[in-house]
Amino acid sequence: MLLLSNSSNHGQGYLDHAANEIADLFRGAGRILFVPFALHDQVGYWTKARDRLVALGIQVDRLEEGEAGRRAVAEARGMFVGGGNTFRLLDRLQKSGLVSAIRSRALAGVPYMGASAGTVITAPTIKTTNDMPIVAPASLDSLSLVPFQINCHYLDADPASTHMGETREQRLAEFHEENELPVLGLREGAMLRVEQGPRMTLAGSRGARLFRRGKDPVELAPGASLDHLLPKG
Repeated sequence: MLLLSNSSNHGQGYLDHAANEIADLFRGAGRILFVPFALHDQVGYWTKARDRLVALGIQVDRLEEGEAGRRAVAEARGMFVGGGNTFRLLDRLQKSGLVSAIRSRALAGVPYMGASAGTVITAPTIKTTNDMPIVAPASLDSLSLVPFQINCHYLDADPASTHMGETREQRLAEFHEENELPVLGLREGAMLRVEQGPRMTLAGSRGARLFRRGKDPVELAPGASLDHLLPKG
């Protein structure tokens, strides 16, 4: 799996910052399936992803909702779940009966890439997303492809800011008042590479922060091994 905090870095084009990692992930796949459910304009979103990835030698089909979608997932040689609103993404996947289908294929070794919301849903739940609940999924349970929560677009507190609302760190502390699972805060430009073994590495140009209940946050630099967060065997 390749799990991106964001699909565009400031000053760069769509997926430019991850182009080498994407080409490596989908090497040999030839054709992959794009999941556009997180945005309202699904066709426009698919067109954007298709036009970018074809430059990397990757053909992209659009996942549709319903039975046709389940057949497409069963035959997919690679999957890319795009970002947008996490609640809408999970709601559409649930209503289409695609949560277990995508999970099963990813666990079987089919390459999976997520960006933003598409990364958040690889956690056990979407409780640590930044998005507004513009729709109400039947459950907050998601793909559970990794055994910890993810917060994408993680922002460090600005000591010079006059904003009086909660910082991202305070929001995640609230999560740990009610929940036990660790949370990995991925800054923009950061990404996770998960490989068989299992092995997981923090990649990209920026680091991350690991939050555990009752413990001080831990700063993680690009290149750090995160194998300890994955189950053994």
